Amino acid sequence: MDRYLATELIPPFLFSFGIFASLVFTADSLYELLRKVVQAGLPLEIALKVFLLKLPRVIVYVFPMSTLLATLMTYSRLSAESELIALRSCGVSVYRMVLAAVVMSFLVAGITFVVSEQIAPAANYEASVTLDRALKSDKPTFKQENIFYPEYQNVKQPDGSKERILTRLFYADKFDGKRMKGLTLIDRSQEGLNQIVVAESGEWNGSQSVWDFYNGTIYLVAPDRSYRNIARFKHQQLQLPRTPLDVANRSRDFEEMNIAQSLEQLEIESISGNEQKVRQLRVRIQQKIAFPFACVVCGLVGATVGTIPQRTGRAASFGISLAVIFTYYTTLQVARTLGDTGFLSPFVAAWLPNFLGLALGLFLLVRTARR
Repeated sequence: MDRYLATELIPPFLFSFGIFASLVFTADSLYELLRKVVQAGLPLEIALKVFLLKLPRVIVYVFPMSTLLATLMTYSRLSAESELIALRSCGVSVYRMVLAAVVMSFLVAGITFVVSEQIAPAANYEASVTLDRALKSDKPTFKQENIFYPEYQNVKQPDGSKERILTRLFYADKFDGKRMKGLTLIDRSQEGLNQIVVAESGEWNGSQSVWDFYNGTIYLVAPDRSYRNIARFKHQQLQLPRTPLDVANRSRDFEEMNIAQSLEQLEIESISGNEQKVRQLRVRIQQKIAFPFACVVCGLVGATVGTIPQRTGRAASFGISLAVIFTYYTTLQVARTLGDTGFLSPFVAAWLPNFLGLALGLFLLVRTARR
């Protein structure tokens, strides 16, 4: 029975994958690529490369849709042809019949996670870099001017409350990809001693994990805000985080980072004190873990709805799938927004659509099994 159900599920899954992949990619990227080819003169070979690089991202979003439509079409057809009734008359429960679809859904979820974690982020980043080079070949992939990086710290006050204050401010006039020029550093990280460093240039020393500053002056400021000492230097090494260099280099978008890279970016944003960006990153990290399980939810809902005795053709199955998909992705966007604003925790914001879909699927499954 399991082999039979599996062989029945595979053709509709491939059919659904082709349909949804075409629709999603057309709506998401194809028109924009064609517009760049016509209006911006993007070479066709570059457009084809970007097309292929964007496919993994589309695949990630298409897998849950394909799972839903495949299970719904398969079980609806088996129900319409009374094959499910024959299985139930042999003592096979609805739970056992749906198990094949759930197992297949877990397999698809595993593939979705691998693609979304190992392939799609690197492909998305390469697609963005390729477009930047093709359309703006004279524009470097790093920020050239006005590099600004603040660092904050929560300081406990005498009354027990915590106040967020600026502990370090890093600024550079220009950046050529290797060395920063026109540096100004305000350092308030040490209690009772503030310093202002002004340097002609500076660069990150990766071997020693320090900053090399050249041709500058250090102003030491006493707690009463008076100058304590002034020291000039030709070369000075300072123990500062690498973060300003990361800020200067091209930052990756959420969809261009895997979980490990997102955690690294989260650490950078946590140091800088950008609470909004920190919340967004935490939500996206949880979503990267939660989204593949949408395949399991869609498989359960599709198989359960399909087992309900009815006469449902492909058109009706496709319509039901679109309604479920629209509801799921709308809930996903709403939950993400609520998570970004801090109304929901990152975990709840990421997993809420799955929890609601799972509850719906289990409710329908129990209800169908009792008939």
